[in-house]
Amino acid sequence: MSTPASEEYRRDLSNRHINMIALGGAIGVGLFLGSGKALHQVGPGLILIYAIAGGMIFLVMRALGELLMYRPVSGSFAEYAGEFVGPWARFATGWGYWMVWIVTGMAEITAVGEYFEFWFPGLPQWIPALGALVVLSGVNLIAVKLFGEFEFWFALIKVLAIIGLIVLAAAILVFGFSDLGDTASLSNIWSHGGFFPNGPVAALVAFQIVMFAFVGVEMVGQTASESANPRQVLPRAINAVMWRILIFYVGALAALTALVPWFRFPADGSPFVHAFALIGIPAAAGVVNFVVTTAALSSCNSGIYSTGRMLRTLSQDGQAPRALGRLSPRAVPSRAIAVTFCAMLVGVVLNYLVPEQAFVYITSASTIGAIFTWGMILLAHLGYHRKVRAGLLPAGRFRMPFAPHSNYLVLAFLAMVLVLLGFDAETRVALYIAPLLAAAVIIGYRFSRRGRSPDEPAGEGEHASP
Repeated sequence: MSTPASEEYRRDLSNRHINMIALGGAIGVGLFLGSGKALHQVGPGLILIYAIAGGMIFLVMRALGELLMYRPVSGSFAEYAGEFVGPWARFATGWGYWMVWIVTGMAEITAVGEYFEFWFPGLPQWIPALGALVVLSGVNLIAVKLFGEFEFWFALIKVLAIIGLIVLAAAILVFGFSDLGDTASLSNIWSHGGFFPNGPVAALVAFQIVMFAFVGVEMVGQTASESANPRQVLPRAINAVMWRILIFYVGALAALTALVPWFRFPADGSPFVHAFALIGIPAAAGVVNFVVTTAALSSCNSGIYSTGRMLRTLSQDGQAPRALGRLSPRAVPSRAIAVTFCAMLVGVVLNYLVPEQAFVYITSASTIGAIFTWGMILLAHLGYHRKVRAGLLPAGRFRMPFAPHSNYLVLAFLAMVLVLLGFDAETRVALYIAPLLAAAVIIGYRFSRRGRSPDEPAGEGEHASP
């Protein structure tokens, strides 16, 4: 049964919204904060690690892009998994992705609370966390265009911060001004123990840290049904992912390590704050704290948007309560967003009640969910590719390079990252959680199928292929 016209999304996201959503999704808090630990662990070779990981993510995005051009729909990952892998894959991908963003949202609103302590010492951490969640949920409930505007400006702040660092570093290297003028040099990238001063094993282990800086880049697929011109703007946004990764990750890290020898960066701090402070900018800590606060708000904003749309898709497919599939008069899935708000509210409560270590265990679940989502995109693309070769579906013009060989390459890479999770005590928790998540998905799927005949489709919202 098709969805009534009154229950369709509005295509209010413009080209600039989509481009900035894609760009903002590729730049996370991990670059501003998490790269400090990785840089201390690996050395300047982290530049190459980010480039390799970015190349793999680009292939995932191209696979998603080809599927989007075949059939641009909201809840894209779950829809494609259901069509080309099986009904169980729709359920597992949809709920898995919902879980990734719920947990990520919990972490991000907690981060907002921590960052606000910089300006308001003594303020209880849960107050700004709750305030951020309420405001961003309200933004998502009003209209998708307002979400797009917030995301546009959040992403622009991150972009300007990184471009500012790169331009400033280039000026210091050329003209030799500031407190770093005498020591800044491109040779800092390779002169202090080589490109991989801590050896190849440390470099390999860093992949599992680096990959999760890219969680969120796939969110552009969720905008397909609300984009004014998806078949035109989405390929451009996806193709731009690679050069954006090269500029904003590889470029930023090259600038940092040219300005300051890698071993001078603290493992537990932001390399951006450290570099700006050494340059002699007195407000460095405040500037970067503002940037990472907006980055956390951007991630939470994206999470509320994505989870609302994914819950609606699951509802239409009969794999979530049917009431969650209704749109408000403003054409937003208000009931699904309300459920997301309540789920993320648990993060505020946990942040208030339990020790920080318990929260680390919860966020470990998102690592498994992200790998599963990327892997399912690749498997769905393989299924689509097989049908195209068999002549059952028309070939698209926006094709994944070197498919299906590139699919297998990236799947092997993701499997390697899973193995590497076991090499770090903190990330190893994710491997312990994985069997519990798998059991929950199996039980949930069997429950959702209860009362249906084996041949009955997943739900009324299931769309036919064109």
